[in-house]
Amino acid sequence: MINLSNENIVHIKKDDVEYIQFKKLNEFAEISHCYTLRKNNMSFKADKSKEDLDKNYDIIYNHLGIGEKVRVVPHQTHTNNVESVEDASQELENTDGVITNKNNIALCTLSADCTAIIFYDPVKHVIGNVHSGWKGTVQKICQKAVSKMIEEYGCKSEDIICAINPHIRKCHFEVEEDVMQIFKDTFGYMDQIDNIIQKKIIQGKQKYNIDTTLINKLLLKEMGIKEENVIDSGICTVCNKEYFHSYRVDKEKSGRNVTIIALR
Repeated sequence: MINLSNENIVHIKKDDVEYIQFKKLNEFAEISHCYTLRKNNMSFKADKSKEDLDKNYDIIYNHLGIGEKVRVVPHQTHTNNVESVEDASQELENTDGVITNKNNIALCTLSADCTAIIFYDPVKHVIGNVHSGWKGTVQKICQKAVSKMIEEYGCKSEDIICAINPHIRKCHFEVEEDVMQIFKDTFGYMDQIDNIIQKKIIQGKQKYNIDTTLINKLLLKEMGIKEENVIDSGICTVCNKEYFHSYRVDKEKSGRNVTIIALR
């Protein structure tokens, strides 16, 4: 197993768990976070009992030092719905983003190629966790999360740190005309940005590769997030399919990586 650490992330490998963390977020002792690798399959659809899944979470929680936190995992359906979490009893149906300032809660999202973005405001001590697949990106869910942090917790854009976890990158996010047109209709500036779309012909059919990473960075910039506060893991889940769960590679058999962030 190679070490995936780079200038922005550290790759943690233990006997029973494997995850990455962002060096920038590790500077703040008051939060814990991680993004798990293929070694830990956190899919609710996986061929395992609820007890086995709970045990997997317990293992990760113990490594992060957050064993007492209540796990909050929204029911993700590729929406732009972001909810503030005040207690773990809330119904989080059709929800792809969660934010909180509560210390007893760990925010979790599941992904397998989709972009998972975590947020932290070290001034107001507010955290967020967003699942942004291509549909969520088109619906600008990352902007919705920032807006909600500002409106409900008094956060300021310039204080918020955003960390972009491993996900399918432009090199493998290949779509056809219908999806490409949705992006162009939503983001009119795409034709003016070099290399944000790559056109190619495969077996006589026009295909497009789209840089959703850059789009999310631009969306965050539009919200006033400082460039130095947008931290990118720089990792493609498809390029590194042996280390991460990837739906595009494994299809319906795909497991899930989990993103966790919690206030200590």
